[in-house]
Amino acid sequence: MFAYIVRRLFAVIVMLLVVTLVTFFIFFTIPKLTGADPAAMYVGKQADPQTIEGIRQKLGLSDPVLVQFWHFITGIFAGRDYTGGGTTDHCPAPCFGYSFRTEQAVWPILTDRLPPTLSLAGGACVIWLLLGVTAGVVSALKRGTKIDRGAMMTALAGVSLPIYFTALLLLALFKYKLGWTSSEYVDFADDPAGWFGGLILPWVALAFLYAAMYARLTRATMMEVLGEDYIRTARAKGLTERVVIGKHAMRSTMTPIATILGMDLGALVGSAILTESAFNLPGLGQAAVTAINNRDLPIILGVVLIAATAVVIANLVVDLLYAVIDPRVRLS
Repeated sequence: MFAYIVRRLFAVIVMLLVVTLVTFFIFFTIPKLTGADPAAMYVGKQADPQTIEGIRQKLGLSDPVLVQFWHFITGIFAGRDYTGGGTTDHCPAPCFGYSFRTEQAVWPILTDRLPPTLSLAGGACVIWLLLGVTAGVVSALKRGTKIDRGAMMTALAGVSLPIYFTALLLLALFKYKLGWTSSEYVDFADDPAGWFGGLILPWVALAFLYAAMYARLTRATMMEVLGEDYIRTARAKGLTERVVIGKHAMRSTMTPIATILGMDLGALVGSAILTESAFNLPGLGQAAVTAINNRDLPIILGVVLIAATAVVIANLVVDLLYAVIDPRVRLS
């Protein structure tokens, strides 16, 4: 077990380095291949040549891409000074770049935006797991009944409806018409009740989409598992249906669900753009949209790296949970 964890951690570090290198190459090398000037992209279209040259010197854009990448990696652990044009800007560790649009280091910007995104992803995950897995199990056990057809029709509607439509519908009904809730985000430490009230609609909107997918996946997996020999053996031994479903069938059913959950949670850290934009949540998704509109490359690069890190770590956690979920799995 320990040797497996060490190997997986080493693989995670290698994967993160590869993702960082590829992302860095996309942001700093591909623009040159298309004839664009990365320095001009940092300062906007209206910048004069002197300003562009100063940015080029500060970022070291004239250096080979591997040298630039080395400076970027060392900046994460030791910080970095951007010197050029007669001025020096210090970016303390961990330095994920420096935004010359906002005159701020990227890391503090991202850490300020991370709590709303984590709150959104975590709360929605709890809701969609409870609703989706429960609906899927009930549908599999009641296959062919009205309950099954009704649950799957609801799941089909959830998969089909785009998130921005669901979000606007919830806002129009529960906030503007009924006035039951607020869509303003506040920190949990400042006001737990206000935090919950500001996130309940985003949770429901996001969970409705994912619960529908998890319900369909759970139903299909559960129906397959219920036909296995060991399930028939468990029933033949006289075990109650609750024990057969809860102790035996659910363990095998949860394995693919855990796999998809790791991917979805990791991806949500950087891709909850539509939900955050619809509900005006100050998270990483909204920061990415603003950075794209402003062509603020350092912030875009930082969001991409955080999202990639979240996906890799989530998959590592899922791999370790396999042995807990299903005792037939052995980590070696």
